[in-house]
Amino acid sequence: MHIGDVVYFTGTIWGIRDATYIRIFDQKQPAPIDLRDAVLLHVAPNVRKRADGSYEPMTVGTTTSMRMDRFTEPSLQQCGIRAIIGKGGLSDASSAALKSLGGVYLAITGGAASVETEQVEAIENVYFEDLMPECLWEFRVRDFGPLTVAMDAHGESIYRNVANTAQERLAGIYAKLGIT
Repeated sequence: MHIGDVVYFTGTIWGIRDATYIRIFDQKQPAPIDLRDAVLLHVAPNVRKRADGSYEPMTVGTTTSMRMDRFTEPSLQQCGIRAIIGKGGLSDASSAALKSLGGVYLAITGGAASVETEQVEAIENVYFEDLMPECLWEFRVRDFGPLTVAMDAHGESIYRNVANTAQERLAGIYAKLGIT
């Protein structure tokens, strides 16, 4: 996969957010399941608990990834994660980790929670339930996306490219305005 590619995902996606990351990496409590080769989704869904104890997804809206940036490298290195889905991007340090450890960051359109929720077929399991809603969620999804490869395993980043282009254009604008 290369930046700019658009993909859809069918299978298992693991919903994760700050509290679960903190438990696994800061509090050193191992993940309750093997996450090797897994896809993570930065999310804290709104759910309804059914009479049988299972959960129904009400709203599964992706959250901003940058505040969880410090967990990218350990997720890849210690857990074997291969893809992270979120919005807003990650840092250049995370881009370097994706390159060196072989992973991708997949951007989803912000504000598309209603579409995302429809693409979740079921919540299969919930771990660290005491962290509700920032638990570790096992979602079964079908055609989840569209997802844009925004950071790839080759060290490329759409976010860095956009920032560089903006800086180049800004220099030209300043020159036209006579501002140095």
